Amino acid sequence: MNSSSERDATQALREARRIVVKVGSSLVTNEGRGLDERAIGEWSRQLAALAADGREVIMVSSGAIAEGMKRLGWTARPHEVNELQAAAAVGQMGLAQMYETKLREQGLASAQVLLTHADLADRERYLNARSTLVTLLSLHVVPVINENDTVVNDEIKFGDNDTLGALVANLVEADLLVILTDQKGLYSADPRKDPHAQFIQVARAGDPALEQMAGGAGSSIGKGGMITKVLAAARAARSGASTVIAWGREPDCLPRLVQGEIIGTLLVAPTQKSQARKRWMADHLQLRGAVMVDAGAVAKLRSEGKSLLPIGMTAVEGDFARGEVIAVRDPAGQEIARGLANYASAEARILCRKPSSEIEKLLGYMAEPEMIHRTNLVLTR
Repeated sequence: MNSSSERDATQALREARRIVVKVGSSLVTNEGRGLDERAIGEWSRQLAALAADGREVIMVSSGAIAEGMKRLGWTARPHEVNELQAAAAVGQMGLAQMYETKLREQGLASAQVLLTHADLADRERYLNARSTLVTLLSLHVVPVINENDTVVNDEIKFGDNDTLGALVANLVEADLLVILTDQKGLYSADPRKDPHAQFIQVARAGDPALEQMAGGAGSSIGKGGMITKVLAAARAARSGASTVIAWGREPDCLPRLVQGEIIGTLLVAPTQKSQARKRWMADHLQLRGAVMVDAGAVAKLRSEGKSLLPIGMTAVEGDFARGEVIAVRDPAGQEIARGLANYASAEARILCRKPSSEIEKLLGYMAEPEMIHRTNLVLTR
């Protein structure tokens, strides 16, 4: 790695303000025999250090099924889905309780959030989940997230939390995803089989060569291997988040990372967070609708970098849902911007020319005070 690449890599770590941390089952359980209180206390201490440094942190944690097995007196992991779901339901109680206790000891509030892939596939539920998590972060609460194993239909896989971590990073537009595991990081080959395997310190997330390097599952407790971590990094990079894959027992791993120390493997996102999102919006070839705005709104969007408020809207075109990309047109009908709608077209028509203070009265709820927030808006003309 040349000095320029190293500077870019360390800068990405130092500048990360919103961080998703994923810990594998081997790091939070006593080799599958329930939760490791000391380990979770240590993660809580490190999360508190990040929070004290002004960072926003989200924890994606495995461990529910292992804790449930301990509480139920099971010594072998069951194979039946209904028994796995039952163990997860019992274990979630202990997992949430343990994190709540240990984070509270560090002066941090916490919240349990259970998600399924269905929650993130459905646009309305996706936006609701995002709104909840962003609100928790604004309240300085640490969300502790796990897949809702109690209700999923597919076979439960611990390794899927790597993917879940990436989905959460995309959901909240995180700057950094940290995947902590029982391995040092990524090698060019399996170091247990190939003595000539080279350690990969920095690479580009999404590079197809990385998938060829990644091996299979390496832990008897978790079901994920290095391949799930490499694929998770590629997924997180789509929203501009870089990924670190590191050994979770490294002392003070998290505080050292955000100080710019490269620990483990850093997979750098090819584009910055805002560029990735705005390029995705600008690349939409077909839009479901548009809002017309007055000259005052045009000036605020173009010259002042403001959000689009309902009071500046004069009309609505098309039929679109909340969260879809729509155009913003000036009084002459020319597109000047596009962005993610916080309200569906039917609601937007009601809100035209209305101040944000009346949204709740008009709709019965208020998702956001803006029709399009400035962070979700890109100028096109």
